[in-house]
Amino acid sequence: MSERKKILVVDDEPQIVRVMRQILAAHQFDIRSASDGEAGIELFHDWKPDLIITDLQMPNVGGLQLCRKIREISEVPIVVLSVKDDEKTIVEALDAGADDYVTKPFGTNELLARIRAALRRLPEKTETVLETGDFSIDFSAHKVSVEGREIHLTPKEFELLAFLLKNPEKVLTHQILLQNVWGAYYTESPEALRVLVGSLRKKIEKDFSKPKYILTEPWIGYRFIPMAETQA
Repeated sequence: MSERKKILVVDDEPQIVRVMRQILAAHQFDIRSASDGEAGIELFHDWKPDLIITDLQMPNVGGLQLCRKIREISEVPIVVLSVKDDEKTIVEALDAGADDYVTKPFGTNELLARIRAALRRLPEKTETVLETGDFSIDFSAHKVSVEGREIHLTPKEFELLAFLLKNPEKVLTHQILLQNVWGAYYTESPEALRVLVGSLRKKIEKDFSKPKYILTEPWIGYRFIPMAETQA
């Protein structure tokens, strides 16, 4: 029998925590909870969960701070669960290190699908080094370099770049990219992809206003060119 996955829920709403306990326990997950980010970080160190689900607005240490602090020490999947659904907040959460973002109120099947998708991504980091054009990506060490320059990526930026590196020169539609980076439930959310591509471009492109690596295919998607043209 496989070991039950451990999920840490960080939320200051007792009703949400109660519902999460019922849902996760019914699907064979172990669950522990904390009412703010500070307590969540302490419990993370003591319990070593396989995944974290966190709210954003909490007393003391909030969800964004929690994401940043966890990312300093671990690549454990983090799913943000929040009532806020504006683009600015979603971008802040992803930039802070969240792997996924679910808006309250949420459907049980959707939440479980997001959790399973996040947990499935962990083994991929055991792959070896992939070198293509100007890029080198070390899956096991979670490191990326462009023309020999190491860059720091959030988990989502890393997943997107890894998928692009495995599919150079191809036109990749919005739907294909969303499905491979976020999962089936995000195939109708092109704004999330646009935001992620923008943040990745800022880190890998020399001139963000004139991208050489990630090219836009209008109304279709993107094309990844792993080696920039040599300037005369």
